[in-house]
Amino acid sequence: MTGLTEMAGRIGRVVGPTKVLDEHPELPDGPSDPAWLQTWLWLTRPTRVLRRYHRRYGETFTMRVAGVPPFVMYGGPEAVKEIFTGPPDELYAGEANIVLEPILGQNSVLLLDGARHMRQRRLLLPPFHGQRMRAYGEVMRDVTLESMKGWPRGRPFPVHERTQAITMDVILRTVFGLDANDPAMGEFHTSLAQLLDGTANPLMLIPAAQTDLGPWSPGGRLRRRLDEVDRLVYGQIRRRRREGTAGREDVLSMLIDARDEDGAPMTEAELRDELMTLLLAGHETTATSLAWTFYRLLKNPDALAKAHQEIDAVFPDHAPIDPDRVSELRFIDACGKETLRMNPVVPAVARRLQSPMTIGGWDLPAGVVAVPNIYLVHHDPRVWPDPLRFDPSRFLDSKPSPYTFFPFGGGIRRCIGMAFALYEMQVVLATVLSRLTIEPAPDAHVRLVRRAITFAPSDGMPLIVKDRWLR
Repeated sequence: MTGLTEMAGRIGRVVGPTKVLDEHPELPDGPSDPAWLQTWLWLTRPTRVLRRYHRRYGETFTMRVAGVPPFVMYGGPEAVKEIFTGPPDELYAGEANIVLEPILGQNSVLLLDGARHMRQRRLLLPPFHGQRMRAYGEVMRDVTLESMKGWPRGRPFPVHERTQAITMDVILRTVFGLDANDPAMGEFHTSLAQLLDGTANPLMLIPAAQTDLGPWSPGGRLRRRLDEVDRLVYGQIRRRRREGTAGREDVLSMLIDARDEDGAPMTEAELRDELMTLLLAGHETTATSLAWTFYRLLKNPDALAKAHQEIDAVFPDHAPIDPDRVSELRFIDACGKETLRMNPVVPAVARRLQSPMTIGGWDLPAGVVAVPNIYLVHHDPRVWPDPLRFDPSRFLDSKPSPYTFFPFGGGIRRCIGMAFALYEMQVVLATVLSRLTIEPAPDAHVRLVRRAITFAPSDGMPLIVKDRWLR
């Protein structure tokens, strides 16, 4: 009975006042399909269903997904601006992310709103800005070089698995200060991979599926995998407190030393939840963006050739790239951003209304979820002419508006790791392309697949690599 009670409670927290919501037929038009069918389509054919609804109902439409309040999808930059610049005490992002709570924990910055969110955000920001963030460049390069030694030459292999291993290594080294010889490194790799595999099924986004109904239930397996990762995370927190933080530059040490305006440190539970957020959000999204960038470069050989030319011009001696100079690789940076436009790893962000509001000309009741749809805005031909064409020059000629290009969200909820992720993409791409050529795998038919909240390339994004020169 405990599991059933927990499931009922969690559904009640997510759904909220459904009776009130059902009494508001004035929501924007949308599909009349049953909620279960809309849920299935959203989880299994997300971009196809978004395009279909966009064509049928316009840039604003309502979707009903099982177990959550109605989603009002916004596909125009004007409404996105209204949401991102609206009052944060009326537009709660944390409540809209509640489905992530069983994994990230109730103290995660992604799940908080109001004063608690701002406190955690201020404590988390310092490690990811300025020189502190740039100090991680050598780690990113060296981890990539070490990984590339094991990449097979001349035959297809799934590069997404390799980018996942790279970004996992980078996160573990920068967040916990681990090195390759630390036994915890291998334990983290194994346990986090199992946890991510367990949450990859889109059905795990349904609250009921996350509930622990016994050891053989999906929720039960998720709980056991989480317990193992928790053991490792809490072990690192206690180890660092025991050994001290003096002279250390890793993120965990900085967070242990951080104090809020009242001089209070984070509790152990707060540290756990923020570390889990960094480990999962900061690893999978960047790895997937890198895999999509390789996909786009392979589809556009002229862009790939230009990327090689730029790297050779900035680093002509074939020495390992200097992370301090990757900012000179403007075309590489533009390729990454154009990939994020065409293949945003997260398709949308959300805000739950705390009181009635007018957004995009629609009067919305409290409780509904306003959704700036990243995928739709990034493919709006009014903003991005010929949106299905890969054109990195879009990001060389001008800086896009934060309401037309927002792969990391927007407003005060924009991802704190944005600069870190973009920098890591540049370093990894430059390191790989400085040493290797990439070629498409024969007979590969890569398509978009959903891995929980992320959109990833299918089959691990197979490709072939060869050394650019003999050593």
